Amino acid sequence: MTGSEDSPSFRLAYVPGVTPSKWVRIWNERLPDVPLTLLAVSLAEVFDVLRSGDADAGFVRLPVDRTDLSAIPLYTETTVVVVPKDHVVAAVDEVTAEDLADDIVLHPLDDTLAWEQLPGRPAIERPATTEDAIELVAAGVGLLVVPQSLARLHHRKDLTYRPVTDAPESRVALSWPEDRTTDLVEDFIGIVRGRTVNSSRGRSAAQAEPKSKGSEKTDKGAARRKPAASKATGKATGKPTGRNPRSGSGAPKGTKRGKPRRKS
Repeated sequence: MTGSEDSPSFRLAYVPGVTPSKWVRIWNERLPDVPLTLLAVSLAEVFDVLRSGDADAGFVRLPVDRTDLSAIPLYTETTVVVVPKDHVVAAVDEVTAEDLADDIVLHPLDDTLAWEQLPGRPAIERPATTEDAIELVAAGVGLLVVPQSLARLHHRKDLTYRPVTDAPESRVALSWPEDRTTDLVEDFIGIVRGRTVNSSRGRSAAQAEPKSKGSEKTDKGAARRKPAASKATGKATGKPTGRNPRSGSGAPKGTKRGKPRRKS
């Protein structure tokens, strides 16, 4: 657990393009007494931030070095090409990598896609960041292929984007140091996996609805209470009462049966 035992806190890192607001909102609803701090970090820095303990968990992009980090894949993003609005690509719904063969396609140093073969023609220099590459696209220098979330993050009115159907895809995951899987990390894992507050696997479920002392006493008393006795048999109700299965009579055992005698 991060922080002191008296005042726990949770630090969550996230890389560009990831929007953690939905999970943060659920966290604040379920654990209002545990503040959550967001740390925006670059793709190159996020794993060092996790290993150093500066964050308890983080939203990252795969692959993850599983030697000392755990990871839960969450979703896969659509890959798109960012183009000026007057580019020929803007007139179609989607493209392939081959459709970009005659264009300069920028390849920034922080590229998140695992290309076997880069599309298009290479630029003279690689931009340092995706943000720098977006500026070059706006200047008409080239095109840029990125996960859709990054295209949205760096949205400009003079640019648009279209899906690239055969490009590599980027997968987002939740990651944390394997040797620091704390209770709070388990709580956050439950949130991103969609577990409800009453889930049997959620640590905070039992804490969210504790039994009152009065209800515990009532439950214990109910467990000790015996069923009421039957007036006819003196035995507990719900058990056989000694009725004769053929006559249906409820007479107790030991009663003699037979034809009535005639009076002389």
